This record gives sequence, C-alpha cells and structure tokens, in this order.
Amino acid sequence: MRTHRYAVRTVWTGNRGEGTATYRGYARDHVISATGKEDIAASSDPAFLGDPARWNPEELLVASLSGCHQLWYLALCAGAGVVVVAYEDAAEGEMVEEAGGAGQFVSVTLRPRVTIAAGGDVTLAMALHERAHAMCFIARSVAFPVGCAAEVVLAE
Repeated sequence: MRTHRYAVRTVWTGNRGEGTATYRGYARDHVISATGKEDIAASSDPAFLGDPARWNPEELLVASLSGCHQLWYLALCAGAGVVVVAYEDAAEGEMVEEAGGAGQFVSVTLRPRVTIAAGGDVTLAMALHERAHAMCFIARSVAFPVGCAAEVVLAE
C-alpha cells in the first residue's frame, strides 16, 4: 500500500477592516493555493453571503468528483482500446441544510457525455464508466451516493 499526501494552503482575504466583529461585516473570500499551481479565488456559496464570482467549497467538491471520474474513465478507455474524442460532464450535487445551519451532501450525479471514434464499442465504453466509478479515489471517500448517468455516442 502507498500513501499520498496533498498539501494546500487556504488564506482568508475577506477582512474588511474589523475582522469578524459582526457576522455580516466580513467577506467570505479566500484564496486556495498549492506549490507550483495557480491560485483559486474562492468564497462561500452566495446563500451564505459569499461572492458568486468565486468558486465555493461545494462546487469544488462536485468538480473533484467529476474530474476524478473523467481521469479514471479516460485511462480505462485508453487501456481497453476505446478511443475517446470528446468528453464533457454536467455534474450536479445536492446538499441539504438543517435548521441549525449544519448540512451535508446527500448525492452527486455525474452526467458525462462521451464521444468515441466511429466504429468504437459503445457497450464497452458504457461499461467502463462503472469501473471508473469503482476506482475513483474521491467517490470512494465520500459518505453519500455518487451516481453516473452517462451517455456514449459515436463520432460521425
């Protein structure tokens, strides 16, 4: 077994001069960084007084699930001889907020639309989504269901 570590730095940039003296008096803005990578401008969801122009943690979680599935799927296709020529995903997550303010994700649904080379095996391409899901590090780590409503089409 191998262990991998991932280091990120999160810096709050939302101090408007009085820190957190009042709940509405500070911005939720922060910057996420990692060595050698471009920064990510982030905030909270606008429903929680965040900046709608910035990524929020909930979107980043859904994006992580989508990206992990995509990367596994492409690798599995390459190994199986399925030539993918286009891949896009319209992933969506659902979070439930409780009366006291706590909340949790209850589901994420991935909706990859994959185009494979003409003459490719659509049945195999569809089956590889199940294998990608079983291999995805992020999907294996969350405590809510991650569904996959995939579509595979042949290139013309």
